[in-house]
Amino acid sequence: MGRRNCKENMERIIISVFGMHCASCAANIERYLRNLDGVSKVNVNFATEKAYVEFESGKISRAELESAIERSGYKVIKFSPFGAADKNSGTDFELLVRSKETSLLKLRFLTALAFSLPLMYFSMSSFLNLPVAGVIVKNMAVVQFLLATVVVAAGGQFFARGTAAVVRSKAANMDTLVSLGVGAAYFYSLVNSVLIWLKIIPYSMHVLYYEIAAFLITFILLGRLLESIVKGKTSQAIKKLLGLQVKTAVVFSSGIEKEIPIEQVLVGDIVIVRPGERVPTDGQIIEGRSAIDESMVTGESMPRELTVGDEVIGSTINKTGTFKFRATRVGKDTFLARIIRLVQEAQGSKAPIQEAADTVAAYFVPAVLLIALVVFLIWLISGAGFAFSLTIFITVIIIACPCALGLATPTAVMVATGIGAENGILIKNAQSLELANKLDAVVFDKTGTLTQGKPAVTDIICVGSFTKDDILRFAAIAEKRSEHPLAEAICTRARQANPDIPEPEVFNSITGKGVIARLKNDVIILGNRKLFGERKIDISGCEQKVTDLELQGKTAMMVGLNNEVAGIIALADTLKASSRQAILNLKSLNKKVYLITGDNRRTAQTIAREAGIEQVLAEVLPSDKAMELRKLRDQGLKVAMVGDGINDAPALAQADIGIAVGAGTDVAIESADIVLIRDDLMDVVTTIDLSGFAMKKIHQNLFWAFIYNIVGIPLAAGLFYPFTGFLLNPVVAGFAMTFSSVSVVVNSLTIRRFRKRT
Repeated sequence: MGRRNCKENMERIIISVFGMHCASCAANIERYLRNLDGVSKVNVNFATEKAYVEFESGKISRAELESAIERSGYKVIKFSPFGAADKNSGTDFELLVRSKETSLLKLRFLTALAFSLPLMYFSMSSFLNLPVAGVIVKNMAVVQFLLATVVVAAGGQFFARGTAAVVRSKAANMDTLVSLGVGAAYFYSLVNSVLIWLKIIPYSMHVLYYEIAAFLITFILLGRLLESIVKGKTSQAIKKLLGLQVKTAVVFSSGIEKEIPIEQVLVGDIVIVRPGERVPTDGQIIEGRSAIDESMVTGESMPRELTVGDEVIGSTINKTGTFKFRATRVGKDTFLARIIRLVQEAQGSKAPIQEAADTVAAYFVPAVLLIALVVFLIWLISGAGFAFSLTIFITVIIIACPCALGLATPTAVMVATGIGAENGILIKNAQSLELANKLDAVVFDKTGTLTQGKPAVTDIICVGSFTKDDILRFAAIAEKRSEHPLAEAICTRARQANPDIPEPEVFNSITGKGVIARLKNDVIILGNRKLFGERKIDISGCEQKVTDLELQGKTAMMVGLNNEVAGIIALADTLKASSRQAILNLKSLNKKVYLITGDNRRTAQTIAREAGIEQVLAEVLPSDKAMELRKLRDQGLKVAMVGDGINDAPALAQADIGIAVGAGTDVAIESADIVLIRDDLMDVVTTIDLSGFAMKKIHQNLFWAFIYNIVGIPLAAGLFYPFTGFLLNPVVAGFAMTFSSVSVVVNSLTIRRFRKRT
């Protein structure tokens, strides 16, 4: 996909925007901001109600950008008084404001409904012979006017203000359509009411359309309310992550423990964490040990045993012991804050498939207005009458729904990236989410990705009367003072069988050959053929076995006791537990799988064979890995590179999708498109499965959004009249428009049913 290099003075910010009601609103803001000097990139997301702006700080400021958005007719949330993790978006404050907005919509809807129901009753009373008090019958036009005016005041101004604002910015949106529809019905009825009061025309239900204006507002307010509630559920992942944030920390200074707000914790502070408490911020343990539950951040279910020197992640749960740690990252630099920021940016990014919907939405409102006007004139000229033609006009502009088009992709992206984050999969942008399902090939780095990244004992072979426990114990005694990675692997394996490993009295390391140690009267030798040859020890009985192990890509060492071969111990960098299953699942998805490594071909082939990989790229220098990726892409393949995000950074950047596994490093997060927090290759499969599931929902959303408008507008225009006469009602159109928007968001929410493979 390739990373972008920004100028040093380029800044990227997130601005929370209020007042967007459809995709046209987002397009209007984008168009307005792009025309500003210094703005290089703008992405306004209708579903998340955020503007993602890249700009040159020397030419324009954040304050000027916010002012520009407000001039275009929309509101901006400018700050957070609650210390949100992401200072750019003021997330805590934003959630509070959005909650208040939902409450206000609920109040407006209930008010509109309370006055619309009696209005409908009175307006239909003469047609259905409903009982009505005589005083109301005599003043029916006045009663309907008063009831409708209350509804218009409660909800209509909500749309009128939006229309006035966008008219000032010379752009139209969904508010424009709603205001025209409501305004046409209300003011046509008002004119006729005046004529009735002046006794120029008699009262008739066919000359007053107050109930249409009132119920249009009621249904659209209901749609906005449901949309607000359901959209809130699409961002549950962000809410959960925010809920993990710790409010206070116990800091140890000058022998005194003091509880302070988390905002006051500084890098270098010593923090105390007791059992059951959350770790306040990122840091390194300096005293004590404990089991830490990191599941809410990493998705890993089992607590991790940590001790002095280990890193702790802020907001994880301390399960057992008390420990002290030194804060290394605080505030917006913590691991959790970076995750929140990445998820927010991913939820606000646009997938390529959204471009078609955005293009349609940009021309949608003007096109609908033109269609409605043409249809109105056609019916009027045909002799249908002004009232009927006006009804058709209102129905057309109300049934049209750019909202469904605008919500189809971003709501699905929000839910999918949120599900990914909950499972320790950080998908950094919508483009990667869409592309993951289309991959042709997945290239795995070997060391630290397919394998554990450190040697482990694989074989213990006995010679003579010695047992495997004897061989392992001799090797561990010899290596106990060594700092070599192989020595650590041997001692770790030995401690699993017997924690008590004696300290050698004499230890001598011979570079390139092995070690010699003495314990009491026994001399232990651990090394290769050269060392045993120098000691004149006969190895003829086991030399072939050593050769066989080496052919398998393993490091084989002979173990001797008092000038006699006791056995062989072999080590190798072993596969991760999930590697074989992950490769098998990728093949079942028809993905080509490659192994790339700087190791020799023999070792690479051995690991590849164990993992079930046929295509091997061996003896490739780190600097050449990107070139190998480019060769695969030149063959027309869409390629993902899976690595640890450190020395694989160039290859991760060169691939169509770079996936960093088990990495919380800045390098990984910067260079990869997808970061898998857990060290589990099955998450690569989960990413592809989640992509496929999300894209299926996006295609469904777009299909129904397009079909709804393609079918709905002609029906509302009276194309099949009188067979579809019941549809030529603005109230029915308002209900259909509301249903279309809400149904798209609800369908996106079904992505939460996604379950990863076990």
